[in-house]
Amino acid sequence: MSSYRFYGGKILTMEEPLAVFEGEVWTKDDRIIFAGDIDSAKKLMGEKSPVFDREIDASGKLLMPGFKNAHTHSAMVFLRSMADDLPLDKWLNTQVFPREAKLDEEMIYHLTKLAILEYLTSGVTGVFEMYLTPESIAAAFEDMGMRCVQTGSLNDFSQSVQLLDDMCEELNRPDSLNSFIPGFHAEYTCSKGLLEEVAALAKRRKTPIWCHNSETLSEVRGCEERYGMSPTQLLDSLGIYDFGGGGYHCVYLSDEDIEIFKKRGLSIVTNPASNAKLASGIAPLSKYKDAGINIAIGTDGPASNNCLDMFREMFLATALAKLRQKDASACDATDVLIWATKGGSKAMGFSDCDILAPGKKADLIMLDLMQPNMQPENNIIKNIVYSGSKQNVSMTMINGEIKYMNGEFFVGEDVGRIYEKAEQITASLRIL
Repeated sequence: MSSYRFYGGKILTMEEPLAVFEGEVWTKDDRIIFAGDIDSAKKLMGEKSPVFDREIDASGKLLMPGFKNAHTHSAMVFLRSMADDLPLDKWLNTQVFPREAKLDEEMIYHLTKLAILEYLTSGVTGVFEMYLTPESIAAAFEDMGMRCVQTGSLNDFSQSVQLLDDMCEELNRPDSLNSFIPGFHAEYTCSKGLLEEVAALAKRRKTPIWCHNSETLSEVRGCEERYGMSPTQLLDSLGIYDFGGGGYHCVYLSDEDIEIFKKRGLSIVTNPASNAKLASGIAPLSKYKDAGINIAIGTDGPASNNCLDMFREMFLATALAKLRQKDASACDATDVLIWATKGGSKAMGFSDCDILAPGKKADLIMLDLMQPNMQPENNIIKNIVYSGSKQNVSMTMINGEIKYMNGEFFVGEDVGRIYEKAEQITASLRIL
């Protein structure tokens, strides 16, 4: 591990109220040891005269916490631009599920690595992953040095409650970049008996539970036909949410559903690009915020998006909310930036990765402000959400290690080989 001093730049710690100031950030090993203004930095330099392994001039740059991609299915990169322009049911049943059935652990390991490269270029320092083979996925994230919390994708056809239980034991280690929270795919892919088993696991482990929830209107209506209640109401009645957790998408929550989310302290992860591309709908984010529900942002998988880009998600989150409400003041950019960083940290259980402050994990990014899309600097926070893009990410640091800087990856492996392996696997899956 190394120690770094970033000087000469601007700082956005994400402590509220949000403010941008000129200052410095210092890291040692996997922790931040200083994040403050120039005068405070000079005072500490005079008192302690710290020695750094590397000092980086951040002039013209902004240092801030990394984004948290709070919902994705990384290995689905093999489906990028292969399964497009179809209704959701046909997309799943004719393109996604048949090809996923051919995947094995090794394929998922290599495909996940490709997605991690894309996360790094988007300034993502933590991922909330949901896919098929947790152990090989954990290996990919560990080998690439990317922070990840996984949840289960249990359904009637794959995984098991025993697997969820086992992964809680195997992947929740204090010395690892990986962690695990139990979860299942969705109400409509799980029998009631299986959901009752999940509820029993939640009760026994006192653990939060995650799943896709109310992504489409047909999903909600189908659950109401089966059980006489919405997915949220059904899951709550079974005791699945007794210890928290949350839902992905949450486009069609009723007022009663929102009350359950509020009562149980659940989080909502919105996926605006995926919901728009699949014509699922637009989530009423302002309504959720007004109810005091924690909101996070995710890209969803690269089959339904197709881009793992948090800048695009932030813009769509606010733009679509404004369109839905026919109110240009809805869903302020400041709120969206909080959701993409601190909201994701809270949903994922990353309590020490939310802000830049002494003692927090050294998960941070550096944005290049000296590019046309970020000038003039009338309001840097608004610029990030409304005009920022991946081109502005000049550095991504995770756990005190620089993993991406100025277009170069530092992931311990030749990037060309990652691309080649992913293409070989994808070619084998193109023909059903």
